[in-house]
Amino acid sequence: PEDIDSGAVILTGEALKRDNALAIAELFAEEGGTFVCATAGHNLEALLAAHGSGAVALSKREHKLFLNVDIGGGTTKLALVDDGQLLHSAAIAVGGRLVSFGGDGELVRIEEPARTIAKAAGVPLHEGATLDGEQKDRLVGAMVDVLISAILGQPPGGLGGDLALTPPLGDAPQVDGLTFSGGIAEYIFQRQSEGHDDLGKRLAAGIAQALTDGRIPYPVYDPGQGIRATVIGASQFSVQVSGNTILVSDAASLPLRNVPVIHLGLDMADDFPPERVAAEISRALSRFDIAEGEAPVALAFSWRGAPLHGRIYALGEGIRRGLAKTIARGKPVILMMDGDLGRTLGELLRRELDVANDIVSIDGVQLKDFDFVDIGEIIEPTHVVPLIIKSLLFSAGESPEQE
Repeated sequence: PEDIDSGAVILTGEALKRDNALAIAELFAEEGGTFVCATAGHNLEALLAAHGSGAVALSKREHKLFLNVDIGGGTTKLALVDDGQLLHSAAIAVGGRLVSFGGDGELVRIEEPARTIAKAAGVPLHEGATLDGEQKDRLVGAMVDVLISAILGQPPGGLGGDLALTPPLGDAPQVDGLTFSGGIAEYIFQRQSEGHDDLGKRLAAGIAQALTDGRIPYPVYDPGQGIRATVIGASQFSVQVSGNTILVSDAASLPLRNVPVIHLGLDMADDFPPERVAAEISRALSRFDIAEGEAPVALAFSWRGAPLHGRIYALGEGIRRGLAKTIARGKPVILMMDGDLGRTLGELLRRELDVANDIVSIDGVQLKDFDFVDIGEIIEPTHVVPLIIKSLLFSAGESPEQE
């Protein structure tokens, strides 16, 4: 451990279901204080895949609307990205390794969604049995049909409804193209041909056929990364923030470690009502699968425009509404901003909006999504607050080309 400076442990998908997963993450968090340790729900997985695959960068570079389809062993994550911004995400229990076979072709593992699919397809499944080619094709055909419906944004029904893990994409706009990532993408883009004793190759072939025959009517782009569409590490840097313009209501509330950052995309150059601030907080929390009020989270934003009382009050009231459970449960309210507003906003929350929680309101820092922050104890007599900002890193990928 003493040889490791920084890193990231992100629990996702089937790994997250294993009994010892959280214990391993907690061990890393305890032993390596500089590590980013997080668990990823379905929406955050979709977001990680869209960034890690290169789909977000491709969308921004091409100024197009892409749907990234990340197909792994147990789930498929869908992320709709427009000009580099995530619009919607969804997930379904379709993957290439919902069943796996032994050396003699016998079933050695059957995940629960596979039983649901098999029942709909009329294929008997039990460990030790073998499946012929026609039975495997029926299983894959049922999965492809569900995937097509999800990609087209159709309301889930029947088997699709049974396999839905999140609400569907809904009435999504017409996309300019599809990008694929995850293990199945390696077969779709013909970067891999060897099978892994599961249905992965057949599932990829079924998707390729649906693209060829027009059931999936979109062009396909290679975003650059396939099975490695994920976090490749974490960087970190330290900074000291002057205590003159910030507010730490109770120095005893520090230190705070490994606090996830969510960035509010609200344009604060113009006037904004409190309900818009609260709605943006809710949307940002949902994007990262964070249950409001269960654990501390740092709200980051860029302040623009005049620091008029009415504008700051609207921001404070929106924060109070958006973090209602956090406040009710007595957890700290953590605010991070680039404008010179930390103390003013913190005092307004305490004195005018009666927020009695510990408040840490720090200005002069620029944070973004996929950042995590450690806030150290106040250093006296200089009265500065040390911060360690850890950022998840994604591969830049290769030059994407249209297939």
